[in-house]
Amino acid sequence: MSIILIVIILVIILIIAGIIVKFYNELVNARNRVKNAWSQIDVQLKRRNDLIPNIVETVKGYAGHEKSTFEEVTKARTSIANATTVEEVAKADNQLTSALKTLFAVAEAYPELKANQNFIDLQEKLSETEDKISYSRQFYNDTVLKYNNLCEQFPSNIIAGLFGFKQSDFFEAHESDRAVPKVQF
Repeated sequence: MSIILIVIILVIILIIAGIIVKFYNELVNARNRVKNAWSQIDVQLKRRNDLIPNIVETVKGYAGHEKSTFEEVTKARTSIANATTVEEVAKADNQLTSALKTLFAVAEAYPELKANQNFIDLQEKLSETEDKISYSRQFYNDTVLKYNNLCEQFPSNIIAGLFGFKQSDFFEAHESDRAVPKVQF
């Protein structure tokens, strides 16, 4: 009888260990997906940052007197390069998006610039990149949602607590960044 009891206890221990391993591995997998999704945003932001100097220089050739607009774009570009947290990157990204909208509003005032093939190509590349950034943000937030749910839902929340898994931050726009930028000439 004692051998059967030992076998039952061992089976129960193995089942519990299997459950712990299963949830631990799910949490690790989800956390790594969050890191990967963040990396995809980072790649697209880098691509956009690489395109911006070309666009600014092209517009400068036609609208050199719009110094404050160029400074705003440059400042926002520097902010995004120096940001380290999800919140800082989101804020800097929103500032850069706003500055780029202003830059393109300036470009609208110059018909010969709008017809310049180099500018058109750069604008198309930037537009494609903005679409990719938007998709990457959405994918990141979906991935964070799944990971955070694992961290909060029973029974995986117990494993998350035991092994120090922390929830991730969503990529969010700040309230002030949601306003439509005011463009004046």
